[in-house]
Amino acid sequence: MPPRAARSRTAAHPLRVVGGTRAPFTLHRGDAREAYAGWPAPDTIISDGAYGVRGFHGDTIDSDGLISWYDEHITAWTQASHPGTTLWFWGTEVGWATVHGELNRRGWDYVQTVVWDKGLSHIAGNVNGKTIRQYPVVTEVCALYQRRFEVPVEGEVLGVQDWLRHEWMRSGLPLYLSNEACGVRNAATRKYLTRDWLWYFPPGLMVARMAAYCNQHGFESGRPYFSLDGSASVTAEQWDAMRYPWTHTHGLTNVWRRGPLHDGERLKGSMRRSAPRVYKPTRASSTHLNQKPLEFMERLVHAVTREGDVVWEPFGGLASASVAAVALGRRAFVAERDPHFAEIAHERLSDAVANRHIAAETDAIEGSE
Repeated sequence: MPPRAARSRTAAHPLRVVGGTRAPFTLHRGDAREAYAGWPAPDTIISDGAYGVRGFHGDTIDSDGLISWYDEHITAWTQASHPGTTLWFWGTEVGWATVHGELNRRGWDYVQTVVWDKGLSHIAGNVNGKTIRQYPVVTEVCALYQRRFEVPVEGEVLGVQDWLRHEWMRSGLPLYLSNEACGVRNAATRKYLTRDWLWYFPPGLMVARMAAYCNQHGFESGRPYFSLDGSASVTAEQWDAMRYPWTHTHGLTNVWRRGPLHDGERLKGSMRRSAPRVYKPTRASSTHLNQKPLEFMERLVHAVTREGDVVWEPFGGLASASVAAVALGRRAFVAERDPHFAEIAHERLSDAVANRHIAAETDAIEGSE
């Protein structure tokens, strides 16, 4: 596994300059499976596809068909991703739970779940207490995953914890010398090279120090220690880039309370049946059955990416995640196979590009810089 290029934390990206040479978004009008091969490696993927509720034409009728529905997409995500790539997966509780095992099997490690609590307004006037046989559902979830860091070694695949220990032991040096290499009292043996649950992902500086120490004092092995490509030891910058960034927002938890969109942000009046369960649309009917608040998508993008990073939105719909990505100076790659939705998505993305010179100051990022 070659090390990925390090990302700068501070450098401004050309995408913030209106009229820059690189397009801030690429919209594929068709199935995402036709586009994946031409997209650059993603830094985050925001999946808002099938829920198993007949929510759009092509959705499954229940959760049983979701693994098959997502199969080729998960394969493409896994092949294109690198350590440090994140995945935000929207769904119902049972829909996400159905797909979770497959994501784990394909190399995605679960991090946490965000719950969207839509409140009573979501079901007001639509619940018959005499016939309902469960609590009314006012939530959906968005689960965060990270691409598993795995290294092929001598015919087997090692996770990052095992690989670090393997590289040190390969040098023939006793473990306690790793503390000397790192310039610490006991953190290297207690955190970085331990086998137990107290293991801690080491900073790049510490990995670079251990590599230099082993290369100088370890057995001559014919290849550098702590090397991901077999030719050079990983640098501190390369190592740090193997872990996704996280921009914390104080006071923001994993439960987001906001009613369904009913304000000016909600697109209405297309007069189209946006889903099989929509019978007679009117001018007041929503264009998209489950339009996500732009604020939520900005939170997802902002938390795990930096300016210039690549955001994939394979199931675009109205392209809310990509609109958020463009507004925040990221590069969006989005697919939508419904021609009507694709046209609306293009209009929204074009508007976002036209207003790129205005800083994307939203509730999602206030006070977090």
